[in-house]
Amino acid sequence: MPFEIARVRAAYPALAEGFVHFDGAAGTQVAAPVADAVAGTMRTAVANLSSAHVPGQRSGELVAAARAAVADLVGATRDGVVFGPSATALTYHVARTLSQAWRPGDEVVVSRLDHDSNVRPWVQIAEATGAVVRWAEFDPETGELPAGQYADLVGPRTRVVALTAGSNAIGTVPDVAGIAAIAHATGALVYVDGVHATPHGPTDVATLGADFYVTSAYKWSGPHVAAVVADPARWAELRPAKLLPSPDRAPERFELGTPSFPLLAGIRAAVDHLAGLDPDATGDRRARVRAGLAAALEHENQLFARLHRGLAELPGVTVYGSPRHRCPTVSFRLAGQTPQQTAAALGERGVCVSAGDYYAYEYFSALGLRDSGGAVRASVYHYNTADEVDRLLAELDRLVVGGVTDRAGLVSGELLR
Repeated sequence: MPFEIARVRAAYPALAEGFVHFDGAAGTQVAAPVADAVAGTMRTAVANLSSAHVPGQRSGELVAAARAAVADLVGATRDGVVFGPSATALTYHVARTLSQAWRPGDEVVVSRLDHDSNVRPWVQIAEATGAVVRWAEFDPETGELPAGQYADLVGPRTRVVALTAGSNAIGTVPDVAGIAAIAHATGALVYVDGVHATPHGPTDVATLGADFYVTSAYKWSGPHVAAVVADPARWAELRPAKLLPSPDRAPERFELGTPSFPLLAGIRAAVDHLAGLDPDATGDRRARVRAGLAAALEHENQLFARLHRGLAELPGVTVYGSPRHRCPTVSFRLAGQTPQQTAAALGERGVCVSAGDYYAYEYFSALGLRDSGGAVRASVYHYNTADEVDRLLAELDRLVVGGVTDRAGLVSGELLR
C-alpha cells in the first residue's frame, strides 16, 4: 500500500513549526514516542544500576531493552551492542583497543569517501603505533568506491579495513560485502560506519560482513547516543582501557562511565517507531523494522528521484557524484554563490539544508572544494513530501535567477536567465 506520509509526519511534533527539513543527514527530528520515553524516564524513579532496589533494577531493564532494540535494528546480538556518546567516540575507543596488538609495519586501510570519524581515528592511531595507512580512492566523476582496488590495498599485514556503508556527502553505497570478503581473506577486520546508511533501508551486519558496525540514533529519529555492534565473541577477545572497579564483562567493560538511562529509553522507542512505519508489517520487531525501513526507503527514493531531476534541470547548478547505488542524499553548488550563502538564503525561507564539508574532509579535499566552502547538501528522510521537494527546487530556482544578498547588502550570484 502507499506510504502513509500524513500518518508518519503526525508522529513528529517539530514538523508543526513549518520548517522544511532536508538536513536529516546532520540529524533528524525526534519522533514523539522518543521524546515521551526520554521525558517519562526522567520523571520516574531511576537510579544507578543496582539489584538492591526497584529504581536500580529499572536502569538495568532500560539498558537491556536498548541493547535488544539496536540488535533488532541492525541484525546483531543484544550482548554485542556497546553504547557511547557518539560514533566518533566509539570509533576512537575501538581503534585504541584494537591497536594494542598492532606492531610497526602493520597496515590499516581507510577511504577518502568516508566521514572523518571513520578516517582520523585510524590514521592517528596508526601514526602512534607505526602502522602504515593505505588509502582507497573514489571515482571523482561518479563518486563510486571501486571494490576491486581493495585487492591491491589489503595484504597479510592489514589489521583493519574501515569504510562507510553510505557516504554522508553524496550518498554512495559501496559494495561493503565484496570489500569485506577481500579483507577477511587475509584475516583483516572490517569496521563499517553505518551512521548515514542505517536510516535508509534495512541493515544486516552479517550480510555486510561487518566485524564492527557503528550507528547513531539521532540519525534515525532518536536521541543523541550511539552504538557499535560486534559479535560477543569478538568483544570477549578485547581488553580496553577502563577503570579498575568498573564491570569487567563484555559489553559493559567497553562503556565508559554511567550511561544515560533516559536516552537509552529513547533508543528503544525510536526502534519501536521505525518498526511501525509499515502498519501492515507482521512478525517480531526485527521483521517489522525491516519492513518499515524498506517502505520508507521506497518513499525516499521516489522523492529523491524528483529532487535529483529537478536539480539537473536548474541552470548554474553543479551536482557532485552520480553513484549507481546511493542513499537519498545529494551535494551541489549554485554558480556565483558560496554554499554558505545558498544555505543561509534557503534558511531565511524556512528550508533547512547543510553547507560545508559535513566532516567528509577527504572527499571535499580530493575534489578541491573544501577550502572554498564545500557544497550544499540536501538529504531526504521518510517524513519529507513531494511538496517539500518542489518547494526546495522553487527556492533554488529563485536563488539561481536573483542571486543572494550577503550581510553587507551586496548581491552575489549570476543572472542566468
